[in-house]
Amino acid sequence: MLEKEQIKKQMLEGFLFRHATKEFDSDKIISDEDFQFILEAGRLSPSSIGLEPWKFVVLQNKEKREKLAEIAWGAKGQLLTASHFVIILARTSKDVTYNSEYITDHFRTVKKAPEEIVKELPARYQHFQEKFGVLDNERTIFDWSCKQTYIALGNMLTAAAQIGIDSCPMEGFHYEKVHQFLDDQGLLENGHFDVSVMAAFGYRKNEPRPKTRKSLEDVVTWLT
Repeated sequence: MLEKEQIKKQMLEGFLFRHATKEFDSDKIISDEDFQFILEAGRLSPSSIGLEPWKFVVLQNKEKREKLAEIAWGAKGQLLTASHFVIILARTSKDVTYNSEYITDHFRTVKKAPEEIVKELPARYQHFQEKFGVLDNERTIFDWSCKQTYIALGNMLTAAAQIGIDSCPMEGFHYEKVHQFLDDQGLLENGHFDVSVMAAFGYRKNEPRPKTRKSLEDVVTWLT
């Protein structure tokens, strides 16, 4: 087993290795085993109240990638060169509002919560969602759901970097057109999902410039 200092060093090396890859070497393909590891990092990620309000759509079809590239300007280079491309969907208000059938079913069948707890869920989470501003409108509900997908996204990017795989998260797309593209594929399940963010994975074609970040002192405040 790795010693703690070795683990810390390995983790930091992964963060230093990772960069927003604009163009991948299209001749290099991620192995099935390695990509399953990346997907598992997403699947096992934490989420608010443990809702797991995500779905990972792996887009490998060349023609569909080319079609998506026309409406996702920030992902054009990655869509055409990445080994694997993932569209992360988030559940909508139909599923993540406190009294939704999805929440009740999730706690009953996935989390194996006792029935008395399941019955208490709507009142318990109504209070939380109201006080947190989640229920202000449809957009605030969906944005809260999308926040959870970004936790999974971050873990997938980190997992990839730890095994020498490059990646790039992307928000540069035409929302309405991508929504329609996904709906046409039957991926939004009658409004239960919508697009949150995208990510490409593969192997860099060119070496990036050295990583730049603010100093730790500039971003950390200790409240004593």
